[in-house]
Amino acid sequence: MTDNKPECLETKTTEPGSKDYEKIQEMLKNDKKLVPQFWVNKYKNEASRNWDLFYKRNTTKFFKNRHWIGREFNELSFNNNDDQDSESRDKRIDVLELGCGVGNFIFPVLDANPLLFVYACDFSKRAIDFVKSHAQYDETRCNAFVCDLTKDNLSDFISSNDNIDIVSSIFVLSSIPPEKHLDVIRNISKVTRQDSVICFRDYAIYDETQLKFSSDGTHKLDENLYVRQDGTMSYFFTIEYLKDLFEKDKLFRMISGEYVEKETINRARELCVDRRFVQAKFIRL
Repeated sequence: MTDNKPECLETKTTEPGSKDYEKIQEMLKNDKKLVPQFWVNKYKNEASRNWDLFYKRNTTKFFKNRHWIGREFNELSFNNNDDQDSESRDKRIDVLELGCGVGNFIFPVLDANPLLFVYACDFSKRAIDFVKSHAQYDETRCNAFVCDLTKDNLSDFISSNDNIDIVSSIFVLSSIPPEKHLDVIRNISKVTRQDSVICFRDYAIYDETQLKFSSDGTHKLDENLYVRQDGTMSYFFTIEYLKDLFEKDKLFRMISGEYVEKETINRARELCVDRRFVQAKFIRL
């Protein structure tokens, strides 16, 4: 009997190259057709509304629970307490999740680690409503709130007595236009302390999705920034861009950064898709 389940082959590298690198680079270079400026402004101004509509259509069924995060980031490992001394094991760990969606990270990690307290934000009110209506939502262990990271101060929602130990930024910064990325980094710095860690994973250049957007010719808003059919945006990162961004104000330092190349194969459909992500860690100075 043939196994029809997709297979995922994952490799990690610090180099930006990929299959047919020169051909892909040339294709993206020649993709100069941009969406009209009126629509560019509209997509950017209505980002919150478009994500709200996304969650209205898909409710809690679109994204899977992110059980893999603990494997990729030991700071967020569900069994991280086993590696700590007795004093540290009894200390509460404050985590800030950026772009929490409907809670696919929150509830698995809270269930597995009784010492975590999670601050969770999203700029979709509907997403936060889903989080708060979840059967496992407990205000003694989680505080979910609506926040536009580009203009709302995180310090207005997080007590000055609660310095964030770990920040989770998983597929969220890509939904924000690049001209506002630095505003987000400065915002995070207001609620983190020295040696706090940011765990980052997001879309990388040459990802299959970017190539599809580029070949279509109707999705490009700016360099490495595209819009989906539903009006939500996606930016594709390089390690160099992220390093310059986080280290610009000398608030953070990159301590690791790599590309994750994930080949998904569905033998039944004879389909192979090359996904590319960038994964990094930053420490607060």
